[in-house]
Amino acid sequence: MTLVLVETDGGQATEVSLEALTFARGLGERGAGGSVQAVVVGAEPGDGLLAELGAQGVEQVHVATDARLAAYSAAAWAAALVEVARSTDAGVLLASGSPRGNEVLAHVAVRCGVAMAANVVAVDAVPTKKGDPLVVSRQVVGGSVLEEMRLSDELAVLSIAGHACEPAPAGTPTIPGLAEVAVTLTDADLVARVVRTGDKPVDESAALTSARVVVGAGRGAGNADGFADLIAGGGPGGGPRVSVFNGKELLTNVQTRIADFFAGDVNNRGGIRVTTKNLDGDGRADIVTGAGTGAGTRVTGYLGRNLAATGTPTEAFGFDAFTGLAGVFVG
Repeated sequence: MTLVLVETDGGQATEVSLEALTFARGLGERGAGGSVQAVVVGAEPGDGLLAELGAQGVEQVHVATDARLAAYSAAAWAAALVEVARSTDAGVLLASGSPRGNEVLAHVAVRCGVAMAANVVAVDAVPTKKGDPLVVSRQVVGGSVLEEMRLSDELAVLSIAGHACEPAPAGTPTIPGLAEVAVTLTDADLVARVVRTGDKPVDESAALTSARVVVGAGRGAGNADGFADLIAGGGPGGGPRVSVFNGKELLTNVQTRIADFFAGDVNNRGGIRVTTKNLDGDGRADIVTGAGTGAGTRVTGYLGRNLAATGTPTEAFGFDAFTGLAGVFVG
């Protein structure tokens, strides 16, 4: 059986938790992990959350509602997960690869004396007999490297990298059962916990600090229609995706992509830096990209005349500007 820690926001499961549930079902479909059960910590789930979990095929929801769990504490939440895992004889325990998910599972792994695979993107092999490991691939070095890891412990603990899969409903929805969990907490479990939160005032200015999502953008790319086009590159935490939008049509609120491709390994999560140059003197702007954080120092050029709405354009050049994995800016 597979246990999934479900994080919530506003009484609903977070997107990354829905991804983790979908990943867990995939494990079961491949013969590893079995049925999927969920753990919710700190608050009684409402009808909306239960409906979401049922749509994901969750059979049972374990609820740890000790009043001291309402305020997030990694150690205390880990104590709840360990209690459920031991009482249900779970074989797999997973969560999203969010900061909270990774922190809680790290505590779980230490308490149980097992290995933890963080930021898993794929399952390479499932156990076929007792003693076989669960083999997974996980992101390391900011997503620029994939590492194989073998989980041979009786309890496999792993977090799922964001967007490792698309959240999808189960073929057969369920009506999950509810089970309350009595958690034994010690003073040591509550040494570090959230004691105060506050809403940040809404900032409607155009300042960079007001943005919840940052997209790196290059200067306009020239087009035969005389209008500059807009180039956008994925920001930190996203892949190295480059999109070019028709500038003339943007002025009428129509988004038409002239190009849309990944400038490098799609598994990298450092984003991409972009700028434009007239590399070949033909009067059209060409694209130059620089690897994002943790993804090396690769600089790549693409000629504007080779851009197309689909597919990756041919590289005009590519080289490593420096040694190391820090990323590189272009301009």
